[in-house]
Amino acid sequence: MKLTVLVDNNTFIDKYYLGEPGASFCIEEDGCQVLLDVGYSNILLSNAEKMGIDLSKTTHIVLSHGHDDHTQGLPFLKEAVDLSGVKLIAHPAGFLPKFKEGKYIGGPYSEQEIAEIADYMPMKEPHFITEKLLYLGEIPRKTDFENKTPIGQYEENGERKDDYLPEDTALVYKGEKGLFIISGCSHSGICNIIEYAKEVCETDKVYGVLGGFHLRKEDEQLTETITYLEKLDLEVLYPCHCVGLFPRFRMMEKLPVVETGVGMVLEIH
Repeated sequence: MKLTVLVDNNTFIDKYYLGEPGASFCIEEDGCQVLLDVGYSNILLSNAEKMGIDLSKTTHIVLSHGHDDHTQGLPFLKEAVDLSGVKLIAHPAGFLPKFKEGKYIGGPYSEQEIAEIADYMPMKEPHFITEKLLYLGEIPRKTDFENKTPIGQYEENGERKDDYLPEDTALVYKGEKGLFIISGCSHSGICNIIEYAKEVCETDKVYGVLGGFHLRKEDEQLTETITYLEKLDLEVLYPCHCVGLFPRFRMMEKLPVVETGVGMVLEIH
């Protein structure tokens, strides 16, 4: 599997790409070109062009959840690429309108609209995109320290309710050294995600994790997450996007953290 970071909050110091508070990862595996999320703006297009990635060859788009920093790149991608034959996999709850402090923070399209743009595949259950690349679907919430606080509200049938992001999901690559987890924001909790990946894939061996973990400050969730990750004996950890500076420092004290940013390319076997 080849993974390229197309959108992230950070860029490498010697790479002349654009960054923004969003996320998008291009995954090439077994003849498929998969985009996990599409960022917040059109920088997905310019970064991909500079990196030599032809987005017209995209076979799948996976949305980790419905927030704007992971979905608002879709209109720009739609203008540049014919998406009618692209399989778009997402939890249906991700297309509900979302608000925070009176501001709209959801995606650009409804379920009905996205079904007219791409080959929409609503998914709540795990689904293998290739023999080794797995979409996890809806993540069971089992830890007592993750996903305890709603992020804004969602609107359904004219009523707004607290949003715990039930749609939040991730991708898993079943590699030779173990599972490699790729998350968007981990609103469901990165520990919950990993536990579910282990359950679905029937293995306890986790090689590495990349993505946003939604950790921004010193609190119980950060402490418990680091303790959990330590026990996994990971070979590599790539925190990015919505992981704050202090949590990264804390992780670096005990975990094999590697700097991550736009332009990073990984080969995982």
